[in-house]
Amino acid sequence: MRTMGLAGLDELVAALGRAGYEVYGPRARDGAIVLAPIAGVADLPHGVGDTQDAAFYRLRDRGDAKVFGYSTAVQGLKPVLFPAHELLWKARKTPIGFDVEDADATPPKPRAFLGARDCDLRALAVHDTVLASREFADKAYGQRREGVFVVAVTCSDPCGTCFCVSQGGSPKPQEGYDLALTELLDGDGHRFLVEVGSERGAEILAEVTTTDAPPTDTAAADAVVAEATASMGRTLDTSDLHDVMYAAADSPHWDEVAARCLACTNCTLVCPTCFCTSVEDTTDLTKSMTERHRVWDSCFGSRFSYIHGGVVRESGKSRYRQWITHKLAGYQDQFGLSGCVGCGRCITWCPAAIDITAEAAALRAGLTTGATDALETAGETR
Repeated sequence: MRTMGLAGLDELVAALGRAGYEVYGPRARDGAIVLAPIAGVADLPHGVGDTQDAAFYRLRDRGDAKVFGYSTAVQGLKPVLFPAHELLWKARKTPIGFDVEDADATPPKPRAFLGARDCDLRALAVHDTVLASREFADKAYGQRREGVFVVAVTCSDPCGTCFCVSQGGSPKPQEGYDLALTELLDGDGHRFLVEVGSERGAEILAEVTTTDAPPTDTAAADAVVAEATASMGRTLDTSDLHDVMYAAADSPHWDEVAARCLACTNCTLVCPTCFCTSVEDTTDLTKSMTERHRVWDSCFGSRFSYIHGGVVRESGKSRYRQWITHKLAGYQDQFGLSGCVGCGRCITWCPAAIDITAEAAALRAGLTTGATDALETAGETR
């Protein structure tokens, strides 16, 4: 355990830059906290907090000097490591045929992330399983993921849509980081308690001015975690949730959700674990150059489930059911983990204020008549 001041945090960013990393951190931009390249502490959102609830997001003046005093950035690490738009290959017409060129094979510059929350780290672990550990691994993701350096930060101010504790997470980063910080701001000054999570983390930290952490700082950090844990804006009952979701497949509640859902795809765009994509081909006006791109897609799209002349999920009801059931149940069958990390972004950014925790609770409550048989059947299917 070490302690460093605000100047030490600036030294940390500089040390990462010298080590060859492109450093991404939180920035206040266009009325939101976004993850973007930073050059130093001056780029961080000093004294900026956020207020989030269903279909509501606003930045606010905290009235203090905290640089990590917000709950979550609009998006997690996904857009950097798994971009929304990616060139796969391009082909140029020649007098005798076509020359096909793959996307730039130059390894990308390694990235360092400053300010990642525990929910972001668990979402990263999901993508490591889904994209990098399957039989046919995503090569582009693997290249971007390799060498990533993570400086995680304890979440001291959960927002109204956070429920990471219900999903087995914590305001305090648990694993998957190189360094972890807890920001402290009290009568003893503005400082950061630092925990080392890897050898690379120790090497970088050796270039930063730190001191031995006194017991009072450790106690203060524990208090921050305890207060944040008790301040979750939402909860989700996960007991038998896998079986509840399958047992509720024919619930009339799906019609109520569909009546509100706009199929705008916001929830899947901000979700840090969604990974559905599509392929787009484009040709220039001279018909001499063709490109193939991979782009993010969403199971809420009306043609996402188009197969052999027909759409499998034509209704909004069936598409929402597919999304939430896959998140809370199907992921367990397919990957052995939950597809939801409890970050609450889908609740905040849904313009219709649809709340995944409320919908799961309503489906559970609706399992009255025949609920026992339905749950037993779902358990046997699993």
